[in-house]
Amino acid sequence: MPTWKGNDSLQQRLYTKDVTLVLVASFFYLMSPMLINPVIAGFSTNIGANSILAGIIAGTMNLTALVLRPLAGNLTDHVSKYTITFIGGGFILMASLGYAFTTNVLLVLLLRIINGIGYTLCSVCMATWMAALLPADRIGSGMGIYGLASALGMAVGPAVSVYLYQHYSYRSVFLVAAAFSILLLIVIQFVGNHGIPKPTPPATTTSAKLVRLVQPKVVPLAVILLLISLPYFATETYIVSYIAHRHFSVPAGAFFPTYAVILLIMRLVLRDAFDHVPFKKFFWICLGFNLLGIIGLTDLSNWFMLILGAFGFAAGYGLMFSICQAKALTLVPESDHGLANSTFYIGVDLGMSGGPIIAGLITAFLPWAWLYPVMALTLPITVVVYLANRKLLA
Repeated sequence: MPTWKGNDSLQQRLYTKDVTLVLVASFFYLMSPMLINPVIAGFSTNIGANSILAGIIAGTMNLTALVLRPLAGNLTDHVSKYTITFIGGGFILMASLGYAFTTNVLLVLLLRIINGIGYTLCSVCMATWMAALLPADRIGSGMGIYGLASALGMAVGPAVSVYLYQHYSYRSVFLVAAAFSILLLIVIQFVGNHGIPKPTPPATTTSAKLVRLVQPKVVPLAVILLLISLPYFATETYIVSYIAHRHFSVPAGAFFPTYAVILLIMRLVLRDAFDHVPFKKFFWICLGFNLLGIIGLTDLSNWFMLILGAFGFAAGYGLMFSICQAKALTLVPESDHGLANSTFYIGVDLGMSGGPIIAGLITAFLPWAWLYPVMALTLPITVVVYLANRKLLA
């Protein structure tokens, strides 16, 4: 049994100055697109786009990210993490300022592509940078806290965005997003370890180059996270409409702050468990909690059900995000961490785009009350994927 002194030593090894700065920077980079995403479709409609084009504009950032993930992963394994993050942050800043000062629909579409490039570079690179700064025996705990910073950005960003839009204007949202991008660029200047990769022999065969579009060992984890994330990202897009159509009295804006607080507490309490508890145990526990979240959201008739839904998704998808990312990095050598992260984020990208699409199809053909019961079908499919890969993921 380790002593308190030993635990303090472990904490000192984990929370170095560079690790803390990268954690802060990761929150800043994610706040920018998460501020913009909830309002970009409405903004596009406001400046003349029809509903179809507004939807295309909203989805362009994630589509760009999905296409560029393999390139970003390979770049991260061969170029300084600081350099890639600086370039990515610059693209995000350029896009944020562009939204604030244009009313041209086609220019907004171009800015979404630029936003997607910056988001892709930062998301893959910063996760890999974080992993490179951690001791090998603390990757689980470290990536758990990193995942917390990402999850908080995903939860806090939309809440702040809606507040700014309702009380001020679209431009205020974009300028605050730009400010977070500037903070990212400032913070990384103080990181001492720039994450310069160790040289590795280049792949020479065509087949090797094709394989390196993804890291094959990480694909099952990306699929598992994709399936578990679909109900969450459907909720992120449709919770306001869902509550309105079902005539529930709970405030839609309360869900994500509640989710963020619960997730914060869970990640802090369980941070050391990520290094010691086997993946299979976390998998079954998180799957059960995701079901609990779906049950809560099926009947949001009171605050208890809202808290149950937020708790279930926080302990389900919210924890599984960090667990899958940490597991991905332990399955491959350090020289492949960039490609592993890019493969992992393909699952995130597909979940972010697929959740709203599937929810839209469900609500187009079935009553709104069927949204979450149908979404629950993702759970048995997730079990099938896990069982087919349980030896790799043990």
